[in-house]
Amino acid sequence: MISSNPETWTLRSLSKALRKREVSPVEITQAYLQRIETFDGKINSFITVLPQTALKAARSAEKELLKGRSLGPLHGIPFAVKDLFFTRGIRTTCGSKILKDFVPAYNATVVERLQAAGATLLGKLNMHEFAYGTTSLNPHFGSVRNPWDRNRVSGGSSGGSAAAVASAFVPLTLGTDTGGSVRIPSALCGTSGLKPTFGRISKHGVYPLCWTMDHPGPMTRCVADLAIAMNVLAGADPLDPSTSSVSVPDYTRGLSDGLKGVRIGVPDTYYFDRLDPEVATAVQRALQVGKRLGATVKKISIPLLPEASIAAFIILLAEAAATLEKWHRTRAKDLGDDVRSRLNLGAAVMAAQYLKAQAVRRKIRENFCRALEKVDVIVTPQLPITAPKLDQGGVSWGKQTEAVPSALTRFTRIYNLVGIPSLSIPCGFSAAGLPIGLQIAGGPFDERTVLRVGSAYEESTPWKDRRPFLEGE
Repeated sequence: MISSNPETWTLRSLSKALRKREVSPVEITQAYLQRIETFDGKINSFITVLPQTALKAARSAEKELLKGRSLGPLHGIPFAVKDLFFTRGIRTTCGSKILKDFVPAYNATVVERLQAAGATLLGKLNMHEFAYGTTSLNPHFGSVRNPWDRNRVSGGSSGGSAAAVASAFVPLTLGTDTGGSVRIPSALCGTSGLKPTFGRISKHGVYPLCWTMDHPGPMTRCVADLAIAMNVLAGADPLDPSTSSVSVPDYTRGLSDGLKGVRIGVPDTYYFDRLDPEVATAVQRALQVGKRLGATVKKISIPLLPEASIAAFIILLAEAAATLEKWHRTRAKDLGDDVRSRLNLGAAVMAAQYLKAQAVRRKIRENFCRALEKVDVIVTPQLPITAPKLDQGGVSWGKQTEAVPSALTRFTRIYNLVGIPSLSIPCGFSAAGLPIGLQIAGGPFDERTVLRVGSAYEESTPWKDRRPFLEGE
């Protein structure tokens, strides 16, 4: 029998309970809505909650399931989306006062697919303004706070998406990842998040930031739930020409195949520089778990990693400046200070710099492809630090100080540049009780292997079962 406590619920457990009629879609939706009402005032993960719409959809799902008309494992299960996914008739703010009254006339493709699978839209999630930041400190709708320590950031730009999952407000959320914006908040909030291969999930109806590096992706409590979501989300979309026609596998198959014979590569440079000692220890322990489970772990060389990070930054600056040029030109005073500052930088990027960055991109893709001929996945720390404080500007490395946004994207944005799948899962906690993230990347369109490795590690460790304490529980 399924527990009555939403903290213990996953997509998989809810789906099984619905099939056995141990719980109804209405009961599930009511439980999550009650939890949001009770606790989200402390976290601020939602911009818009949709109780009436959600309960109406839940009642409809309940009627269909009682008639034996199941649409699949997500039928009757709530989800929420970052507030830059278009939702027909529901405001989509992109976390900005500029679009506070914008109501799209159509749904994003991913929203359509989830609703066609019977999932129930619970609401729209808070975020860094226009997805252009790493902290989800939002001057217009209030900052998202980390459920593990409300004096710390949740990460960004999909901060509300991770915080809502970690707080057990909803079992599935969608975020977008341009320089790490699914994986950064997943790591800081102790949840699972997947940046798929570029072109694996449609961007139609997703407000753009950087069109060659934007990746929509799911965020859940565990890897198995990511696989369930990917079975619905992945696939070509005629409305998005950047999507790929590569066939979509069943992502839930092979999750329990273990790690015997899997080749894990660990970069010999870059990813272990300027690293919190607690993070380094947790990642080394995770690699030992991999060996114990039958994987081989070997050092690999990937040239041009520092140059790739710079190239990703230049491309982001230039493309974001082009995407948000209208608001920068006409509504600059209505933008948050940090977003306006980044747009000023982007406006100064020269064509020659952008083209040179694209040349580096081609070279680094080749370097990753060569590395992935020798190994099945690449494992690194997800971030060099745990969650910084809300007012923290920098991170000290001896006599050097690194800005928080730079620290949070240093290990993530290269994978946006090359477009290969990358997974974030918890691999431990700091002495202060803050989650530590592990990054697992694989070859193009090989999300199945990435998820398999993540699932094997997750099932052999206790981290996915730890929950933040919300005052009043």
